[in-house]
Parts: sequence; structure tokens; C-alpha cells
Amino acid sequence: MATIHHSPIPFSPLFNPKPLHHHHHHLQSPFPKPKPTNLSISTPSRVAIVEHKAPDHHQLRALLRLASRHRDLALGRAIHARITKSQHHEDTGEITHLFNILISMYLKVGRLFDARKVFDVMPFRDVVSYSSLVSAYAKCGLENDAVELFDEMRESGIEPNEHSFVAVLTNCIRRMNDRLGSQVHGLAIKSLHWSCVYVANAIMGLYVKCGRLDDALRVFVEMPERDVSSWNAVILGMVEDFRYRQAFEVFHDMRMDGIDGDRFSLSTLLTAVSEGFSLVEGHAVHAYALKVGLELDISVGNALVGFYTRFRCLEDVVDVFQRMPVKDVISWTGMLTGFMEFGMVEAALEIFDQMPERNSISYNALLAGFCRNGEGYRGLELFQRIMENGVEISDFTLTSAINACALFSDKESSEQIHAFVVKVGFRSNPWIEAALLDMCARCGRMEDSQKLFKNLVHEESFLVAWTSLICAYVRNGQPDEALSLFNTILKGNDAVVLDEIMLATILGVCGTLGFEEMGKQIHNLVIKSGVSSDSAVCNAVLSMYAKCGNLEDAICLFGSMPQHDIVTMNALINAHLLHRQGDEVLSIWGDMEELGVKPDGITFLLLISACKCTKSKSIDTCWRLFHSMASSYKLEPSSEHYAAMVDVLGYWSCFDEAAKLIHNMPFKPNALVWRALLDSCRLRSNITLGKQVIQELLVMEPQDPSTYVLVSNLYLASGRWHCSEKVREEMRGKGLQKHPTRSWIIHSKIVHSFYTRDRSHPQSKDIYSGLEVLILECMKAGYEPDTSFVLQDVEEYQKKDFLCYHSAKLAATYGHLVTELGQPVQVVKNIRLCGDCHTFLKFVSSVTRREISFRDATGFHRFKNGKCSCGDYW
Repeated sequence: MATIHHSPIPFSPLFNPKPLHHHHHHLQSPFPKPKPTNLSISTPSRVAIVEHKAPDHHQLRALLRLASRHRDLALGRAIHARITKSQHHEDTGEITHLFNILISMYLKVGRLFDARKVFDVMPFRDVVSYSSLVSAYAKCGLENDAVELFDEMRESGIEPNEHSFVAVLTNCIRRMNDRLGSQVHGLAIKSLHWSCVYVANAIMGLYVKCGRLDDALRVFVEMPERDVSSWNAVILGMVEDFRYRQAFEVFHDMRMDGIDGDRFSLSTLLTAVSEGFSLVEGHAVHAYALKVGLELDISVGNALVGFYTRFRCLEDVVDVFQRMPVKDVISWTGMLTGFMEFGMVEAALEIFDQMPERNSISYNALLAGFCRNGEGYRGLELFQRIMENGVEISDFTLTSAINACALFSDKESSEQIHAFVVKVGFRSNPWIEAALLDMCARCGRMEDSQKLFKNLVHEESFLVAWTSLICAYVRNGQPDEALSLFNTILKGNDAVVLDEIMLATILGVCGTLGFEEMGKQIHNLVIKSGVSSDSAVCNAVLSMYAKCGNLEDAICLFGSMPQHDIVTMNALINAHLLHRQGDEVLSIWGDMEELGVKPDGITFLLLISACKCTKSKSIDTCWRLFHSMASSYKLEPSSEHYAAMVDVLGYWSCFDEAAKLIHNMPFKPNALVWRALLDSCRLRSNITLGKQVIQELLVMEPQDPSTYVLVSNLYLASGRWHCSEKVREEMRGKGLQKHPTRSWIIHSKIVHSFYTRDRSHPQSKDIYSGLEVLILECMKAGYEPDTSFVLQDVEEYQKKDFLCYHSAKLAATYGHLVTELGQPVQVVKNIRLCGDCHTFLKFVSSVTRREISFRDATGFHRFKNGKCSCGDYW
């Protein structure tokens, strides 16, 4: 088992950071450096030939091309010297031709500055001279120089040719300057060069790049001649405009026109398949690649790896990768990303170690993969390694490092990362700004999160930051604060556009609070916003209704959804599970098998848990589900699945089976598994086994307050309150605090919260008076307060006094005071309902003849006529 680190990660390299790399364009850098040739004649000998044998024009041209082909700068400069000496005695046409080849040679060996010097001293220039330099400036990002040179050419009276047009249009594409590009398009029409297929392709490429697909299509329709690049430009435009079906239609038309797709066509179509189609279309593209002999092409292979990763076909990903005869850094990075997507972190690390070449993208993919798989600490270690190795750091790198720190949830590390990001200038990116806010919230720095939110620099980060802060409130057990922030921002800014993520998030908040009225308003907003077809939002609406106790509307919504993916099926299963309808859950499982919906790990987690709330003991069914994960669906059970199995076995008092399962686990059981067993020991008062589990937990997580609470509850369940109090004293001595118990009720669109012995509510006097009346009436009916649930070492009458004012009782009493007759009282609690409160509420439902709907951490309790829907086991 991996070592658990409790100390912050050492971040010594962060205190002397290098500034972020910015891409400054140098004159020489876009071109390869000169390298020595393998010719049999050494450089001095070749230079000597040039100097003493006075070669003619034909020989000079041949030597220049030789120098260019072998990137031999010394030979090129020697020829340059020879041309300079003889240029005054040569034909002007010939010397211009030689100078053009000389410019080409300098550009080929990466000497743009020298090429420009040649250009500046040329006695006569032609269109080739200008076009070569315009193209070179465009390629190395010197866009202004390229445009100035193109204008100078036209002013000098030299008409551009097709190469000039392609060069300047390429420059416009790089700058996404469609305004200048449109002018060049007009000039090409005027000079009749638009009919050249290369020029027309460049014009189309410009319009596609700038999002003007309709203009690109008009050029395409008017073209007298088309090649595969023409069709590819249209296919790419369709994909970038999300017209995936039309992209395939264009590809079909291209083939009908007698043109086969090339590697670019297939790579683009695979992107379309990954974004908007099913596995069937992807298989069809793969089959076509096989037919035309492009399956082993590196770009097609890379696209296939990405496509099969998107559709979670691990065997196909590995097969394509292994069959590729040539792999580049993109291939290896794609394989690494694929393994990370499948949760195979160790396999991804092996790929990373085997990579013959790595770049910043490879490191970023590994870092993002750690974050995706919850490996925050390893992500921070990798970021430190990136710093030490001098790997280029991008905004994406910083965002991933911040996310890794958020997962690690260590306050000290988060402060160091925060300081580092500020030092290198985080305000250059809105996503970094939003990620910092989220990190602060996850690391217990809510005040810093709120400050960052108030001082947001980028409008683009507002929605993400707003969502992050709302989620932070939810994680910290403050759902009402989350809802308050949502309402405040929404009322103060009519221009706020809610995206699918925000809508799904706030629907989750409504579900957590049990705020159905607000949830219905958000549902209406979803319908008006036109995102009701988004599966994530629909799933959030379904879960909201289920958590608010409205299972009927949740099921109705499920039936109206056009399609059901595994997430939707899981949401429906969880809805029934919340309402303790285990038999219905198993029935849905049968429907899933008939429909061919492939389950995932979450599905089995829910199905196993459902075996606790079936009408009959379902141990055999539970075992079948557990074993079918690996045997039928190739899903290896995780610690969560083992914990769920232990929970079910303990629930049905099968402690020997539970202990045997833990003993035979293929990996060391973690605290989650032991907690499940300890909770079952509490429920069934198995003190002997519980003591053994306690020792395991205290060694494993000595600083976790929830462990001490479970131990204390175990002693309480057996009436040993002195032992329970001793555990609590030890917990307090270590400075550990229990998550405060809280119950609430929604009334008049306000969340009314209550804590134990809470008198902060404006109507507390009426609430306490009403509770005393209810207690008296319940005691007349046979209720006797169970003082074993009181921890304080006080007299018996004082214990009863403490017991009377638990948060659940206060909230339920307030509900009886404000809820109309005939309507059920609806209460929510953030943890499990205690035994005494459970008994009390049964009596309340009997003496008041009113139904109480109570949702705690285990699901819904329906109290009616003195009985509870949970069967008194929860």
C-alpha cells in the first residue's frame, strides 16, 4: 500500500522560479540550423573549386542547390562571394536568377537575416524574390514584415503571382486577419489568380480559420478545379462549425467526384466522430483507412488512438498503437492520455518512462492525468520535477498544478503554489484565476476564495469562479450559503448567462437542501435556456427531484428523456435507493441488461448497496453482483465496492463473511472498508468485533475526527456511555472537531437551520414551547427518552434535558408549527439520524397524525402512524 504523506510537499524550487516562457520570434529560429554534410569532398576543397575554377552560371546554380540541399552554409557563402564579384559583368536576368537561388539557400539553412541582406543589395528583383521573403516572414511569425514587403512589391510595379498570393494569404491565416485576407481575395479575383487551385485553397483556409464557413463554401462552389486539399478545407470547416453530419456528406461527395481521402481527411473525420457520432462511424473511417492503405500513417494512427480513447475502447487503443510502424511524441502522448482516461495510472507512467522523446505537452498530459485520477500529491511531485528539469511551463501546466494542489488539500502547499503563480503573473489567464479560487476553497482558505472572487480580473473566469465558490460552499456543508450567493449574483446582474455546468451545480445544491420549489424554478430556466437536451443537466434535474422527495417527478422526467446513458441510469437507480426501494433498483438492473446498457463501477456500487433495502434478504444477489463485475464486465472491484459489500453483509449480521471478504482482498483494506464494518458493528451491537476494527482505524487515521465519532457511537449503541465520553475527551485533547450536526427545513423560500440546543432562531420561544408539548404527548403514548445517546456525565434528569433539544427535534417541531395541515413535514439532516430522535419522530407521527418526511445521510425516512419506512434499520 502506498505511503500516506501527512506533511506538506517540499517546494524548495518554487521560491526561485523562472518566468514563464513567452514565444518571442527570432529571425533565425523558425528554420533548422546548418549541419555538416556527408559529401566526400571537404568544405575547404569545395570552396577552393569555387574560388579558382571560375564556374559558369549553370555550375553556380548547381552548387547553390547542393549547399541548400545539404545545408552547407560555408559553401553557400563562398558561392555568394563569387556571385558578388561577377555580378557587374553578367546578364541582369541571370544574376537575378542566381540571387533568387541564393536567397532560397539562406532561407533553407535558417539565415533569414542574410537572405534579407541579399534581397536589399539585388540590382534587380522579380516576383520570385519578393514571394520567397514574404513566405519566409509569414512562416516565422513576422506578419507585419510580410505585409509590408507584399505592398512594396505591388508599389514597385511587380504583379504578384500565385506563390505571392499563397504566401500573403498564409500570413493572413496565421494572424487570423480576415479583413486583409478579403482584400487579397479581391485582388486575386481582379488579377484572375483566384482560379489557381492553390490560391483558392488558401482563401478557403483563411475563411475557415476565421469562422466564415459560408464565405469558404462560396469560394469552393465557384472553383473551376478542385484537389483533395480543397475538399479537406470544407470538411475541416464543417467540423469546426460542429456540422459533423455535413462533414461526412462532403466526404461522400468527394469520393463520388473521384478523389480519395488523404491522411488529413481521415484525421479530421475521426475528430468529427469523437465529438458528434457513435462508435459505428468511427469503425467505418477505420475500415476506409485500411482500404486505402492509410491505417499505418502516423497522423491517422494518432487520430485513431484519440478516437478509441474517447469511446473507451482500451483494446483498440493498444492495438492501433502497437501496429503503428512509426511513432512520434504525439503517438506516445496519446497513449499516455488514453491510459490516464481509463484510470490506469501505473500503465501511463510506464508509457511515459518508455518515451524516446518528451516535450512539454507530454509532461502536461501526465500532470493532467494525475489530476483526473485524484492523484494530487503525485501531480505536485511531477510539477516540482518539471521545474527542476527546466521544462517549459505554460498556462495549462500552472492550471493543472493548481488543480493537483486542490486535490492534495494541504493549506501550506496551496499557499506556496499561490505565491509562485502570483510571482510569475497568473493574471494573464482567466482559467488560472478560477483554478486558484477553487484551490483556496478546497484547502480551507474560504476567505481567500471570497477575496479572489470579489477581485476577479477577467470576465471570462467569472462563471467558472462563481461555480467553484458555490461548489466550495456545498463541500463545506454550507448549501444555503451557496444558494444565497447564486441568488445574489443572479439578481444583481441580468446579463449573466448560465451555462450547463452552473445549472447542474445549482440543481445539485437545491437537491442537497431539499429545496424543491427553487429546484422547479431552475428546471423551468433550463427549459427556457434550451439546454434541456443536455444529459448532465437532465441528470441533475432528475437527482434534484429525487433528493427533494419527489420520486414520481424524477421517474416521469426519466421517461421523457430522449436517450438514457449510463449516468442517467445511475441517477435513476440512486433515486430509488434514496427512497430505500431496493427491489425496484434490482428491477432496473434487469432492464439495463435487456437494453444492453453497459454498467460502470458506480452502477455496481449502487446495486450492491440496494441489497440492504430489499423486501427479502438478498445476500446471494449481492454476491452475484459483486462477482459479475470482473467476470462479465471486466471491472475490477475497488475499495469502495469492498466497503459496500462489507456494509451489506454487516447489515444482515453476516460478520464472518464480512471478515473473510476483508481478509481475502487483493489489496490492503483502507479506512473506508473498516468504517463500513465498524458501522455495522454499531448497528448490530457487535462490541467484540468492533474493538478489533477500532484498533485498525485508529492506527490508519489517527487524525480523522469521523473515526472517533464512529468509535463513540459504537459504545453508545451498547449503553457504555462512559467509554464513549472517554473517546470524545481524547478527540478533544487532540484538537479534533466533529462536523457539527445540523437539521433544517425550507419555509417561505428560506432555509431555517437548527443545531443542538440552538436558540438563535427568531421563533425559538415558540419552537421550544411546542417541543415540550410534543414530548409530553409522546411520553403519554409510551415514548421514553433514550439517555444513552447523551455523552455528558451529568444526572439522569439533565441527560433527558440535553436529549430533548437535538437539532432533528427542533426542526421537526418548527415544521409542525409552520406547515399547513394535510401537508407532510419535510426535514433534512446532514448526518445519520440518532436512535432516540428516530423513536421520537415515530411517536410524533402517531400523536399528531401527520406524516414526516425526514432525509438523513442514509436516505429517506417516512414516518406515518407510528411507523418508519426504513424498518427501524438505518
